[in-house]
Amino acid sequence: MKNLLIAALLAGIAFAGCKDNKKANHNDADTTATKTSQQVDLPAPYETESAQKYSNVIGWPQGKTPVAPEEFTVSLFADSLRNPRNIYVATNGDIFISEANTEAKGVKKVGAAVKGVIKSQNMGKSANDILLFRDTNGDGKYDLKTVFLKGLNQPYGIEIIGNWFYVANTDGVWRYPYKAGQTKINVPGKMIIDLPAGGYNNHWTRNLLSSKDGKKLFISVGSGSNVAEHGMSNEIRRANILEINPDGSGERIYAAGLRNPVGMDWNPADGKLYVAVNERDKLGDELVPDYVTAVQEGGFYGWPYAYFGQHEDPSFKGPKKPELVKKTLVPDLAVGSHTASLGLAFYNGDKFPEKYKNGIFIGQHGSWNSSKWVGYKVVFAPFKNGKPTGKLEDFLTGFIADAEKGDVYGRPVEIGVLKDGSILVTDDASNRIWRVAAK
Repeated sequence: MKNLLIAALLAGIAFAGCKDNKKANHNDADTTATKTSQQVDLPAPYETESAQKYSNVIGWPQGKTPVAPEEFTVSLFADSLRNPRNIYVATNGDIFISEANTEAKGVKKVGAAVKGVIKSQNMGKSANDILLFRDTNGDGKYDLKTVFLKGLNQPYGIEIIGNWFYVANTDGVWRYPYKAGQTKINVPGKMIIDLPAGGYNNHWTRNLLSSKDGKKLFISVGSGSNVAEHGMSNEIRRANILEINPDGSGERIYAAGLRNPVGMDWNPADGKLYVAVNERDKLGDELVPDYVTAVQEGGFYGWPYAYFGQHEDPSFKGPKKPELVKKTLVPDLAVGSHTASLGLAFYNGDKFPEKYKNGIFIGQHGSWNSSKWVGYKVVFAPFKNGKPTGKLEDFLTGFIADAEKGDVYGRPVEIGVLKDGSILVTDDASNRIWRVAAK
């Protein structure tokens, strides 16, 4: 299967793996979407100059926290970590946190943007481990913290299926024997599938999400470039959500043209797969909007040929693919250009006010390719009848310390919904995890 994908991509047919798959249930009518939950007026490309503006992380002063709406309290859940990124909450309530950053072995750094981001976050050597937190008495504070698994290579995605613990390193998915409640993995694991490593800016993250029945595992893989400036041969098996069996077999492209898909979750109302996607840079302040969307099986979302529907990208220098531009789906929800919207979690708890039920929290890591500061907060997207209303609300703010100086206290990443109905937010730049609970 992998050879077929390579041959297709080298021929420049980035979507062939989806289009020809017999399981892909779509046709021209439903792959040329004309409706979206949000009306988005896009400016012309290069209406504003592309800007580079990096933040300076200064850390949180003692006693200071991000700010949530008045119905909530914000508290420090954990600190003194090493770039906490993704959150996975097991069925028994155990909380797993992956720790990693861009400084890791075997990573190909492309462009000055990577260096700028590293400098702005004062990143050192990647921790390359997974932490376990356990709150045994339900008081909102952990009473067990341990290094659950170490010796990894830029881990991000975490998943548990039956008696297997899965980790998505930047270069492959590993699985380990696992029993609920254990506090450490000491036995060797096995790489069940290799993945293309590294990537432009922070496109090293590989997230995981299992199907509800545990029979499939979905892997998000970001592009290795901004708009394929290194050629499509550099993008083999990238800018996709891949689907595999739990043993690593049966790889296929579930959806394509997703420049940098990161956060993934299931809509509790209709069971659809949703993803947060970081869009391309260097077209101006207002292009291109990052987005959150339900992912159609076999769907094509434009990268690198088009963006946000059938808007052809003038910066793409490779062979034109008008047939793929025509097939490009319109995402469901624009969440702001250059916001670096990484985290995504549906709120399926029962402690927040009713309006939050089954809506999405989105962690916006913050901009570097914008003349103004955008992102650096967690936003909330309300849903009605299983679909986004199109209205975004600020939920967790206060990460920007001084806009004039470019100082920020931290940068939010992922969101996890806990068994007690509260949520956790990782703040990788300040090495903290925040807990938000209803009053």
